[in-house]
Amino acid sequence: MIVVPRTGVRGGPQTRAKIAGVASGLFVERGFDAVTVADVAREAGVSSVTVFKHFPRKEDLFFDRQAEAEDLLRTALRERGPGDDVLALLCDLVVGLADDRHPLSGLADGAGSFFETVAGSPSLANRAREIGSTLQQALTEELERQPAYPGDVSLLAAFFIAGYAAVLVQTARDRLAGQPIDTVADAHRDRLRRLDEALRDGV
Repeated sequence: MIVVPRTGVRGGPQTRAKIAGVASGLFVERGFDAVTVADVAREAGVSSVTVFKHFPRKEDLFFDRQAEAEDLLRTALRERGPGDDVLALLCDLVVGLADDRHPLSGLADGAGSFFETVAGSPSLANRAREIGSTLQQALTEELERQPAYPGDVSLLAAFFIAGYAAVLVQTARDRLAGQPIDTVADAHRDRLRRLDEALRDGV
C-alpha cells in the first residue's frame, strides 16, 4: 500500500518503500514465518529500530496497503455530490480497482505469490481479518457523516467489507488454481455485480 509515512520518521517514504520491497521479496522467497524483522533490516541496510518506526508490526511489512484502502473508502464518500448514491459510490470504487488491476483488487501482477504467502501463514491470515475489522470501522465512521444515507450505516459497512472480502477470497482461490487472469478478472467483476445487487436489495 502507498502510505503517507508518519512525520518525523527517519528516512521518509523512500526508506519505507525500500524496506517494504525487501520484506516482500524475502517473504515470498522464504515464507512469512521464516523471515525475521532482523533479516529484513539487514537486507535493507537499516536497523531493526528503523523498520519498526515505519512498520509497528511485522505483519504490516506485508500488508502495507491498509492506509491506502482506508483512504480510498473515505475519499469516495467525501467526494460525494448532491444526489449521489452511497452504495453506488462504493461499488464503483471496487469496480474501478478491478478495471485498473489494482493490487487491492487481487488482480495485479504478482498477486498469486501474495496469496500463496498469506495462505502459508496463520499470523497473516489473522492480521487480514483485523484489517477488515479496521476498514469496517473506518467505513462506518465515514458513513455516519453522510446524513443523506437512510439506512443502518453499521450494517452497510459490515456487509460491504465482508462482501468484498468474500470476492477477494474467491479471486485468490482462482489465481492459486492457475486460472487465466482474464478469466479470473471476468469472474471477479461478476461477483462485484452480484455483491452490488445483494446489498441494494437487502440493505
